[in-house]
Amino acid sequence: MNKVFIAVLLATALAAIEGTIIATAIPSITADLSGVALISWIYSAYLLTSAIAAIIFGKLADIFGRKRMIIIGISIFIVGSALCGLAQSMEQLIVFRAIQGIGAGSILPITLTIVGELFPDEKKRAKGQGYLSMVWGVAGVLGPLIGGFIVDVISWHYIFFINVPFGLGSIYLIAKHYEEQITVVKRKIDYAGALLFSVGMIALLYVIIDNSKTQAWTSPQTLATAAVALVILAIFVVVELRAEEPIIPLGLFKNGRLMIINGITLSSMAIVIGITAYVPIFAQSVLGKNATQAGLMLAPLSVLWTVNSIMAGNLLGRLTSQRIIQVGTIFLVIGTFLLARLTADSGDMAVYVGSSIVGMGMGLIMPMLMISIQKVADPKQLGISIGLNSFTNTFSQAMAAAIYGMLFNLITVVLLTLGKGDVQLNGGFIKSGFSQSEVSFIQTTIANGVGTVFSAAFLFALLALVLSFFVGSRKVA
Repeated sequence: MNKVFIAVLLATALAAIEGTIIATAIPSITADLSGVALISWIYSAYLLTSAIAAIIFGKLADIFGRKRMIIIGISIFIVGSALCGLAQSMEQLIVFRAIQGIGAGSILPITLTIVGELFPDEKKRAKGQGYLSMVWGVAGVLGPLIGGFIVDVISWHYIFFINVPFGLGSIYLIAKHYEEQITVVKRKIDYAGALLFSVGMIALLYVIIDNSKTQAWTSPQTLATAAVALVILAIFVVVELRAEEPIIPLGLFKNGRLMIINGITLSSMAIVIGITAYVPIFAQSVLGKNATQAGLMLAPLSVLWTVNSIMAGNLLGRLTSQRIIQVGTIFLVIGTFLLARLTADSGDMAVYVGSSIVGMGMGLIMPMLMISIQKVADPKQLGISIGLNSFTNTFSQAMAAAIYGMLFNLITVVLLTLGKGDVQLNGGFIKSGFSQSEVSFIQTTIANGVGTVFSAAFLFALLALVLSFFVGSRKVA
């Protein structure tokens, strides 16, 4: 079991490293490929396909077995990572990130389910979830540092190749040591539901992501695409109601406590993507840091996330999971409030303190959410229940990335009035042909954009706090 758990941790490291190593490279990628306006797509293409794949892989794992599906998923992730490293244009990178996301979508729900199998005792399971969170924390420290170093010394292309050895090692351990007991039962796969769900969600998120850049919310094309998305999703609901083996059992949505848990997941992970994406931008554009230094500014979030994840497992029994989640959401509210107050005059410490407090909150919340799902979900639907939560996790980040991109672009569009093209977000404008007054104007504008992003994150934190009071309510069970 130890070797299997190591394999699970290694597989988790794949998604964890990818989520953090990319953050410090984004400014350089957009500068190299001339795609500042497409910055949201780098995150959203990955998160979109990952969100859809999470729920589909969660279901397929219930049917075909977790071992087979996670090996397939990791293999897709490795191929996508290698292609990203070879990308020569923003369009290529976005497509390859989408492929990478399909593989990543398999990892989170299946590894969480395997941990539930390895540790049937609730307290041990909490510690197991804590170790998974610890992997995210370690990756959160090492990822930005490694990514920043690679960007500064070599090239951003190489940050994607680091996933390959992790993936191959994980596949080897899982293939050799994970002996899954599968009862062979002939079951039908809901291909129609999977296709309708994928197309409908892609169309819906395309509307959000594309208009975060263009702001053309009432254009005929936008309205038509939104209408098509809603119609397809409506057909999806009808198909699922009639399907013998629905890809998403709609009965899950009748489980009120499960929906509350997903609501907290949506709110809290929306905050994380905001910090991950915009702290490096603030660090390089406003504070004048290089990529490695910008990576260091994400470290407190990950370190405190790790520490409190372990603490959460030890607290369980002395405090209820609901109380631990409530304390965590209070930390989110405080941390995002401080980050929302960032200005061009703010120093390093303001970023460190705000992100540290958010990390403390996330460390308490995330392990307890997984424990709560495993308590309220039907054991026969545990895989799809966790898959739905994983979908919520990544969907919220894709949605939030689009919302934040819309807000950031709305504030920083004034930079186009300088008449010197796109202002690169890696701070290169400080040493380029801009005057001192123009540099000051750019930094103030970018700081205002980042502050607006974190103001939206603060609203997500308030929503998480409100929902935390209903996690243990029998009225929603």
